[in-house]
Amino acid sequence: MLQYSLTENLLTEAPDDYTALVQPLGTYDKEAIITEMLRRGTLLTRTDILAVLNGFEETVRDITRDGGTVNTPLFNTSFSISGVFDGAMDTFDGNRHKLNVNLTKGTVMRDIESQVVIEKTGTVIPQPTILEVKDSVSGKVNEQLTPGGVVELMGVNIKIVGENADCGLWFVPASGEAVKAQVIVQNKPSSLIAMIPNLSAGIYTLKEVTQFNGGKPLKVPRTCIFNKSLLIS
Repeated sequence: MLQYSLTENLLTEAPDDYTALVQPLGTYDKEAIITEMLRRGTLLTRTDILAVLNGFEETVRDITRDGGTVNTPLFNTSFSISGVFDGAMDTFDGNRHKLNVNLTKGTVMRDIESQVVIEKTGTVIPQPTILEVKDSVSGKVNEQLTPGGVVELMGVNIKIVGENADCGLWFVPASGEAVKAQVIVQNKPSSLIAMIPNLSAGIYTLKEVTQFNGGKPLKVPRTCIFNKSLLIS
């Protein structure tokens, strides 16, 4: 069941225009997906599933790195190059051009859109959303992290609140255990500044878990996963 509520649309002048705010019922990272697969029943163990998922991710990464595209029932990939070329003899220049890896819905995702049951609710439950991640050492935005440095997050409802052990800012590697930030320098609903642990090189995902509700903490923590991977070199 996918819930939504209506809020006044401030982008139009019409007084009766409203827009929908969708409230996803939970966010599933890789570990949560594995748990769900085990709950449904499978002959595979958690270790088996993790190995298959990691192998799939690494294979897709290598295919993409080698210039190939991927076409699966879940998603399709393609390439595009942005930037202007100065004449027919010009060549790719990393300072003027950018290679983009694009993702589109596969057949499974397209078909499921018509099957989702939608319910209107009058209560808007604040969802934490990370909009931007800046590495203070390199100055890079949404690209990389520097171990031992400082990361600055901008977003909505990202203040870390709650006594649940899962609450906090987590650095999740492509494989292995997630590492929790131990020092939070600034903790506000729209901005969060934390010290980056001494992490090993690799690709990481940022995950934030909080019970922040603007008032009384939520009974159940909510999870926000940043939608871009970050590199630690």
